[in-house]
Amino acid sequence: MTRVRAIKGMHDALPEESARFRDFEERFRALVSRHGYGEVRTPVVEPTELFLRSIGEATDIVEKEMYSFVDKGDDALTLRPEGTASAVRAYLEHNVVGREPVSKWFYTGPMFRRERPAKGRYRQFHQAGCEVYGDAGPYLDAEMIDMVVGFVRDLGVSEVEVLVNSLGSGETRVRYRDALQAYFAPHAAALSEDSQRRLQTNPLRILDSKDPRDIALADAAPTILEHLSDDDRAHFDGLRETLDALGTPYRVDARLVRGLDYYTRTLFEVRGNTGGAQNALLGGGRYDGMIAELGGQPTPAIGFAMGIERMLLAMGATPAAATLDVVILTVSPTLRKDAVVLGQRLRAEGLRVESDLRGGSLKSQFRRADKLAPTFALILGEAELSRGAVGVKRLATSESFELPLEGLAAALRGVAAP
Repeated sequence: MTRVRAIKGMHDALPEESARFRDFEERFRALVSRHGYGEVRTPVVEPTELFLRSIGEATDIVEKEMYSFVDKGDDALTLRPEGTASAVRAYLEHNVVGREPVSKWFYTGPMFRRERPAKGRYRQFHQAGCEVYGDAGPYLDAEMIDMVVGFVRDLGVSEVEVLVNSLGSGETRVRYRDALQAYFAPHAAALSEDSQRRLQTNPLRILDSKDPRDIALADAAPTILEHLSDDDRAHFDGLRETLDALGTPYRVDARLVRGLDYYTRTLFEVRGNTGGAQNALLGGGRYDGMIAELGGQPTPAIGFAMGIERMLLAMGATPAAATLDVVILTVSPTLRKDAVVLGQRLRAEGLRVESDLRGGSLKSQFRRADKLAPTFALILGEAELSRGAVGVKRLATSESFELPLEGLAAALRGVAAP
């Protein structure tokens, strides 16, 4: 019989990898909590219209990558391809703007895009991100960039590079759109098919193309920094000056665009060594027009998202922390019930415990215990129990000793350091 396998581009995280996910998420939560962010949890499935209106119909995500379907009620639905649009929808739906002038949210969870699978790139992947509503920056923008750069470095990622750009707003975008169309129009026949179409709908997307034909032409295209309005330039200058004051290293990249249409003004990307073809770890920027586009009052907003799988690749192999404090072994099958009762007691006192209830020789039980990598093995024997004690072996050093059953959890904690 043919085995049922996972869908291409979607993978299982077994306990060892899940432990790395959990450790990453806990460190991320601790970081953003210190900066005043609260967690938001949004549905995995959203109305397709949400992403058409927010991300942009001329993006690769909408045109090629979304998992969309019509349900039994004839509603057009989509598995969320990113987290920002869902957060904005929740912000509007629950009228958060009426309750607080500035909102700072974070999220973690699965996203879905039908991309070509590669190392560090999956069709179901996980992101962690933050969104802030109600602060126009640029000082908040610099604080956010500094926060994530420090986080990436603290995780031990090597070859970290920070890129910043401004995409301007309002008249700046109109002027730049016209300049790009004027530049690319004489070269239209040399562009890829996608970029030929986008030349009329959204020429900014051409700058983000990975097609070699487009890259060669885009290198000589005018930059948006040449077209910034006075207000947009002042905002970008404020961002850079604050980053300088924070001591945050960065490089201005006038070609930085990213693959979403909603960005305005501040744009940033952090890259690092992932060991794969994709070196972008996280990116974000301002999307000051999205809330109004989705029916709310004009509200400044900024956010970022990082791919957790890519971050774990960039962090490299990390030593697995002991997942168990104790494994309980028995010298006799008649003591298995005592092992179950002792395990219950120790877990109630906060220890991570597994009881080996399969039997076999003590040697075979130790062999299984070694694979579980606990800190201690507790050996239950009739003689020790008659004295109100239990045998203890520290597996890392093979040191053996006895401890009293009374106050055992506290005693184990007391001798935990080698």
